[in-house]
Amino acid sequence: METSTTAGTDLQQRYTDLLASNPKMRIRNAAIELGVSEVELLVLRIGDGVTRLRPEFRDLMAEVPTLGRVMALSRNSDAVHERKGEYLDPSLTGQHVGLFVGADIDLRIFWGPWNSAFAVIEEGKDGPRRSLQFFAKDGEAIHKVYLLPESNVTAFEGLIEKYKSDDQSPVQSVKPWPAEPAEKPDAGIDVENFQTEWKAMKDTHDFYGMTRKYGVSRVQALRLAPKGFSTKLGNNAMREMVGEAAKSGLPIMVFIGNKGMIQIHTGAVKNIMDVPEWFNVIDPDFNMHVREGAITESWVVRKPSEDGMVTALECFDVKGTLVVQFFGKRKPGIPELPEWAALIADLEKRLKQA
Repeated sequence: METSTTAGTDLQQRYTDLLASNPKMRIRNAAIELGVSEVELLVLRIGDGVTRLRPEFRDLMAEVPTLGRVMALSRNSDAVHERKGEYLDPSLTGQHVGLFVGADIDLRIFWGPWNSAFAVIEEGKDGPRRSLQFFAKDGEAIHKVYLLPESNVTAFEGLIEKYKSDDQSPVQSVKPWPAEPAEKPDAGIDVENFQTEWKAMKDTHDFYGMTRKYGVSRVQALRLAPKGFSTKLGNNAMREMVGEAAKSGLPIMVFIGNKGMIQIHTGAVKNIMDVPEWFNVIDPDFNMHVREGAITESWVVRKPSEDGMVTALECFDVKGTLVVQFFGKRKPGIPELPEWAALIADLEKRLKQA
């Protein structure tokens, strides 16, 4: 079922009333409170700091580097990834996948879910806050690009002028994602061949295709993995691992994403901060926020590659959706750091669950 909103509807009044009583409420939280998607609230401000852009996503993203140093934000329901830097080394012409592979901003873009784009100017305590915002078909945010004080405002204004849509009506149709198929019973999986193929992997990227081939969900795959290739840990594993990495200075990789984007940080993490519900890394160029209570399963996962074993810590929600994923710093052609392998092995000894 598709839904849409229009200016002057009951939603506009309800949103106004909500902000009157909670003036600092973020738009995503307001959308949850009102039972709508974020984009349905955003379009109510078209003409008042919000401009709809033509959905020419590859071309738009190709021009984001002209903004200079910015902050990239990608999130899912339970984790947020914010990384400052420049958008460099784009590869955006692929039919299904696009890339930015700069040292600071490192993205894997999945174009299929992308549906709408907006330029947003909000008044803040330090002046206007400018951003480009991209949304999926269900109305949830895929990716946002926030300008910093040093960013190129002239380039931002030029993008608005160049890509401004003829359609500036405050109407946005949204369509929920189809329900995920029910997980097959373990007894219906060819476990022997699945495990054999897992052990023979040469590239970690083959894992997704392998789960599709055998019809297993991601968490089910970890349950059925060959012995020694996956270990279930307690759900304090993320906190323990990040804490140890922060103390030692071990560089790690942090993957957070949604249906249309994976955003990656590579480097050390330093400043850990707790606020109610959220576990946070607050560093000058990288912020991570994870709703710790949403994590219901945590797994060490090992995948063979031509560079040796690649080890990850993967955290899932109650629906089996990946919340956040961690690796040691590595690049293709380079084996994973022995310090990372040792850290994970220590976690397994201390936090392994039966």
